Amino acid sequence: MRYLETYRLVGLPDRAYYIPDFISEEEEQSLIEKIQSAPSARWTVLTRRRLQAWPTHLLQGSILPTTDAIPNWLADSIIPRTIDLGIWSASPHGRANHCLINEYEPGQGIMPHEDGDVYYPMVATVSLNDGIILDVYGKSDDRKRTVKYRIYQEPRSLLVTTDEMYTKYLHGIQEILIDKDLSSDTVSNWQFLSKETKESIAMNGGLLKRRAKRISLTFRDVKKIRNLSKLLQAK
Repeated sequence: MRYLETYRLVGLPDRAYYIPDFISEEEEQSLIEKIQSAPSARWTVLTRRRLQAWPTHLLQGSILPTTDAIPNWLADSIIPRTIDLGIWSASPHGRANHCLINEYEPGQGIMPHEDGDVYYPMVATVSLNDGIILDVYGKSDDRKRTVKYRIYQEPRSLLVTTDEMYTKYLHGIQEILIDKDLSSDTVSNWQFLSKETKESIAMNGGLLKRRAKRISLTFRDVKKIRNLSKLLQAK
């Protein structure tokens, strides 16, 4: 955890961390190829995005119905490193046991939401292929949602949120083609952004266009697990 503290976002409530270049370009490309080559049955198509759930979808929205692990092609380049960071040390299973892969076309997003108590209150998200602004909202805003914090997630970066950032705030992605008003005053992880990202923002007057499909890998520890295959075999 001492290493992780180097990347803590100090202007946000407890706690959030942002690590740029958490994986290499080669690892990123390999992951994208594996994701895109998955059978069509693996994809769940929603109105504003499509997704894959590994090792499977949750049962009744709260139970992981298998003890199968996340496949090696998805886990090997990421999960051991997150374990080394110490983020799962207090979680029920000591590691992430579920990964949700979301694919966003330019202009697509997701409404403000919370992950809830189905999971241990820790989320580790790796971004692939393109960057995007994650907006953070207070739960108490009710109908009028006001953005309190903004985090720019670069390709290959890791964003970790836990504690109050997990339990007391919502997060979402606006359905826009251009992220605007980006600067050291408005982006909470500005100090950790790459020189190239900052220069691109400056050259475009505080704007960044969403140019490509963005894929997010969201790793979490589901609290409840039931091996339904064994239960069915027992019957």
